[in-house]
Formats: sequence, structure tokens, C-alpha cells
Amino acid sequence: MLATLLAAISASSLPLLASAQTAASQAYTPVAGACPEGFTLVRGTGQPGSQTLSPQEVAYINGRKTNVIPDAWKTYLSNIQAVQSTNASLPSYVASILSGESNRYPNLGIACSGGGWRAAMFGGGVLNVLDGRNATSVSVGTGGLLQAAQYLTGLSGGSNLVGSLAQANFPTIQELTLGPGTNTTTDEWGGWLAPINQQDPYTNATQNAEYIQELIEEMRGKYEAGFAVSYNDVTARDNGRHFVNGTTAANFFDTTLVHGAGYTWSGVANVSTFANYSQPFPILVATLLSPNGNFSTVIPDSSFIIPTSNPIMELNVYELGSYDPNLAAFTPMQYLGTTNNSVCYTNYDNTGLIIGASGDWNTIYNTSESTYATSEAYPITSALNATLPQAGIVLDAALFRNPFYGSIMNGTFIDRNETIIMMSDGGSDGEAVPIQPLMVKARGLDTIFAIDSNQDWPNEYWSAGGSLVNMQNRINSFFPTAYTMPPVPTNISEFIAQNLSTHPTFFGCDSTTEAPLIIYLANGGPPRDGATPLTNVAPNNVTNDQLQGFLDQTFTIALQGLPANASATSDSEWPACLACAIVDRARNATGTERSGVCSSCFERYCWNGSTVGLATTTTKSGAVSVQWSVSALIASLLAAAAMMIF
Repeated sequence: MLATLLAAISASSLPLLASAQTAASQAYTPVAGACPEGFTLVRGTGQPGSQTLSPQEVAYINGRKTNVIPDAWKTYLSNIQAVQSTNASLPSYVASILSGESNRYPNLGIACSGGGWRAAMFGGGVLNVLDGRNATSVSVGTGGLLQAAQYLTGLSGGSNLVGSLAQANFPTIQELTLGPGTNTTTDEWGGWLAPINQQDPYTNATQNAEYIQELIEEMRGKYEAGFAVSYNDVTARDNGRHFVNGTTAANFFDTTLVHGAGYTWSGVANVSTFANYSQPFPILVATLLSPNGNFSTVIPDSSFIIPTSNPIMELNVYELGSYDPNLAAFTPMQYLGTTNNSVCYTNYDNTGLIIGASGDWNTIYNTSESTYATSEAYPITSALNATLPQAGIVLDAALFRNPFYGSIMNGTFIDRNETIIMMSDGGSDGEAVPIQPLMVKARGLDTIFAIDSNQDWPNEYWSAGGSLVNMQNRINSFFPTAYTMPPVPTNISEFIAQNLSTHPTFFGCDSTTEAPLIIYLANGGPPRDGATPLTNVAPNNVTNDQLQGFLDQTFTIALQGLPANASATSDSEWPACLACAIVDRARNATGTERSGVCSSCFERYCWNGSTVGLATTTTKSGAVSVQWSVSALIASLLAAAAMMIF
């Protein structure tokens, strides 16, 4: 099959300048111009204890706190109170906090993990449970939390969810995933189009090769403008058809359309739900891929190849950078591609590219030449190099001109002397749940709702807390003063032995800690009602009926809670317990003791740090043995790509 695809792509490859630029190519091309008055290329964040947010983010969060969040919390309170007649009665302090009487609203962030299409669908199903526009969610008392959250983060598959949700003007999950159900124009949202396979939309290999060649041609303008292109640009153009405005099932194969090429991530600031503060502030997360990292910090006996000490990168609507002390700097998202204060580039931050930067998992092919040569990526990169020749094609990263090059403030930044920086899948260092941005102290969040659909179980697609374990180790080892994380188990075996991922679990229940309380909800096992499991899959494409079934089962999993009666399939008190967790840090700030159902909820849902026996599990292997070769390969690709940048 691989040989057939390679032959088909080779036959369809076009030589350089063989055709005029398409409309999509022109729309995808960065544009040079004079920098605006007062432009600053790099903003330092300050070090732990004195970190600052961008003025734009501060203004957005303040606007949301003033114009949206008070009413959002009151609506959520009304929803949870409406079910109290049949469920547990909440203590009075919950109503006092959510109504604003205590002058201390909860500060909530929601994190959506990686895990490909599975994570996008599972995360979407959970957000549907929290959405106040969903009548069923309102009726059970969970609807409204999405509207009250300050931040929403996504990584890899979770970035497909969060990125598409933000740029599509924050529709309902049903509209986001399946489309609005009406004929849309080429400027509107058409749904995820999940039945159309990414990069292989046809059943015919020759047609698929022609499709890949079309995606490559759409990169021509960027290439001819002097920017290096990578495999991630191919992914970006395919992402444009699935996760960016302008494509429907009816026009997917129309080559005259731009298919999201002109939509930028910074442009999300102009959509109406962002302009009026109606959506949580979206942040996508990637990992810095660098030849200069400390490869001794790669997680041993794992499939991960990026050192955990490398900076974790944020890509929010306003900025790209990291709060990790070894970078502690950001650059404006709108002007990515810019390296000085006089000539500024715009249009580089294509939304499909930014989503792809968070989800490029091709590091799995970059462990040896033989692995790469037999991978499904090889014929695509071969066609890319044949059409848009470069000294080398970067397989597993999005490329950006390095705005932090030579900056004095970034003296500890490992890529301060590189002309480009590369960003790869946010989970390729082992931390697939993007909670780090939500632990930035300047953001002041006290509650994190962590949705985990990453694969931790061997040979199965269930989650078992590995990302939380790895994040805890990273913070304790490298950044203990920058972030404060509540204790979690020290290994996946504990998660499995204590069933912490098969039901919601609270971490950080000790009120004396400065760390946010984490409400952990994982795709950790089949639903308790005995239904056939639908959510432990790794699909490349699904039918709309399958997508709907997946969302429906996720809804069931997200609502079942942890029943006090082991024979029960769901906990009728779970919505109340969730409310108790949401307000707990605010409760503590008022000096009020936990009481009523909140006390019993915390006894049932809190992890207390005890060990109930360790299960045996098999770990993935292979990364450590190839560290040197991976480092050398990254270095050679970086050098080759740099030749195209300047």
C-alpha cells in the first residue's frame, strides 16, 4: 500500500513553478509590511513571583469577569438548585459564592487533552455536559460551567476541539462536530466533516495522491516568499478543511476555494463571541522541539522523545511563548514570522497551522531512517520536497522564525542562538493534559477541570493519569517555584490500582495548599451501565452516526460519577459534588468550613494519597535507546530548514 501511494504521489508531483498560485496559496502566504507604531517583538513575563500577563489578555479576562462571569455563575447556580428537590441539598455557602454575595467567584479553567480524534470527540462530549445551552445538561445541574470558565486549553486532539470551537464563534458542540444542519457559505462553519478521512479523503490511491499534491500547491506562496515549509504545512492545509471555517461536505473537493487558508489564530479576536467576552480565553499548547535540549530528561522507557525540561509553549490568540523560567517570554501572535521591530509579517499564524503545531505527532516516525522510510509520512514528504525543493523537510514540527534569537532576557533559552524554533505535539514530552497554562500564578485560577483522553493503558485506548504523573515530575524537577501543583500518584500503576481514572477524582483537597484543585475526569473505562464501549478507539474517520454515538456515550460517562453504592450505575449526587468542588477554593478563602453534602462528596471523590496496592502494567519502550540519533536527526533537519529562512 505504501509503495502504491508513493508511486501515485510521485506521478502527480508538480515541478517548481509548474502552475500559478491558487487562491488558497495566495491566502496562505505571509505578508510583509511596516511594523505598527510602538511595536515590541518580545515581551518578558518576569520570573516566578513577578510574572505578568499580556495587556490584551488582562483586558479580556477583566472584560469577561465584568460582563459575563457574574451572570454565568448565577445561571449555573439556578441550574443546580433546580435539581435539589430530587438530589442532595447544597450547603448555603455554595449559593452565597455563586450568587456573588461573598464577593469571591470561583476562578475556573478547563483543559482538553490530546489523543487524536478520540480526544477531540471525548473532550467535546464532556464540554457538552458543561454547556448551559444544552437543555439536558441544564436539567441535570451541570450545564453552565463552560460559560463560567475563564480559560479553555487544548492540546493535540484537544486543540482540534478548542481551536475549531474558538474560531467558529463558539457554537454548541452539536453544531461544532456535525455542522449547523443548513447550507453554509464559504465563510461559515461547516462542521468537523469527520466521515472524510484526513489526508486520505478518497478510496482511490491516485485521487488521494492528487489531493496531497493539491495541499502542497497551496503552500507554494509561502515557500516562494522565502519561508521554510514542513510536513506540518501539509497538515495545516488539511486541518483547514476540517477545523477552520469555509468548508462543507458539499464543497470539500472544490479546488477554487481557500478552505480556511486566510483565517488566522489572532483573527479569533474579531469573532463576535470573543469580542463580547462570551467564550473562555482559548490557549493551545505545543512542545519545543530542539537539538539543544537535555536528552537525559526524556521520560525513560517511553515512546516520548522530547526532553521534559524543554519549554512548554502556549499559542493563545494574542501571543506565542512560555511562562517556563527557561524562556519566560512571548511574541505577538499576529506578527509571527517577524524578527525585528521594523518589518513585520502578518498572516503567518494560519489557524490550521497553529492547531497543527499543537498536534504534530510525527515524532514517532523520527526515531530512525528506516522507521521514517517505511512510514505513511514518507511519500508525502517526498512529494513535498519534489515540488518545493529544500535541503531537508522537517517531519515533526511547525517552523517559526525565532523572535527570541539572541535576546538578552532569554539567556537560558536553549534555542536563543537558532534562527528558527520548532514546535511539535504538545504531548510528545509525556504531558498530554494541558494544565500548565492554568497553573500560571499570574492567572490566579483556583480550580482546573482536567479532561483526559490520552492513551495510558498498554494496547488499549483508555486513560490512566500518566500526563498528571509526568507533569508533577516535571514541575518538581525543574520548575518548583514557577508552578504549584497538587499531589497526584507517582505512577500510572497507582492510578490503575485505585481506579482513579474510571471515575471523577479530586486532587488537592487540602485547603492549606496554594495549588489549584484539579477535578480529573478521564476516558478511563467503559460506562457503568454495561453498554458496549465506544470511546476507547483511535479512528482516522468516523461516520456521523458513530460520532453521535461517541458523544452520547461520553455524556453518560461524564455524568455517572462515583456511586456510593457499588451496584449503582451512577451517582445522583455527582452534580452537587461537582458544584462543591468548583467553589471549594472560594469557600476556603471566606473562612467557611465544608459542610453538608460537600463534606461527604469530598470524602468520596478526593484522593487522599494512600496506596491500596499496585497493579502491574506494561510500559512503552524505545525512546531512550534512540536519543542520540533523534538529537542528531533534529539537528540536521534544523540546519537544513534554517537555510530556507534567511
